[in-house]
Order: sequence, then structure tokens, then C-alpha cells
Amino acid sequence: MVGNKDLNRLKVILAEKKKSNLWLSKQLGCAPTTVSKWCTNSSQPPLETLMKITRLLDIDLKDLVRYEELDKNDNNNE
Repeated sequence: MVGNKDLNRLKVILAEKKKSNLWLSKQLGCAPTTVSKWCTNSSQPPLETLMKITRLLDIDLKDLVRYEELDKNDNNNE
């Protein structure tokens, strides 16, 4: 199971795109506190939401998800 790893780069990408948490929450129809939790990596959005985020921000999923963090966790469990 994955702990509190920085699995997504949402905070960084929102800053690069000059978009706010509030903007994203309105686009997705969710609470701003939910987006805040995603930005701090205290929780992760579902796959469907990740896909919506990539469309809204015009990015690839690989730019949003930090696969190397997942690999680190997998290696620690071996």
C-alpha cells in the first residue's frame, strides 16, 4: 500500500498553468478542500478524475503522475 508519497504533481502543474485550486474544483464540481488534499498529496484523486484533470490542463497523464515515487515504494516492499 502506498503511504504519503508525492504521487502527483498537481500543485506544480496548476502553478505552471496559472490556475488555482478553486478554478479546478469548479471545473470538476468538487469541494476546494478536496483539490487542496490532492495538491498536498494527503489523498489522491480517482483515475477518472485524473483523466479529467489532464484534459482540463491540456497535459499528459505522465506529466501529472510521479511514477518514480510508486517505484520507490515497490522496491521498499521487496
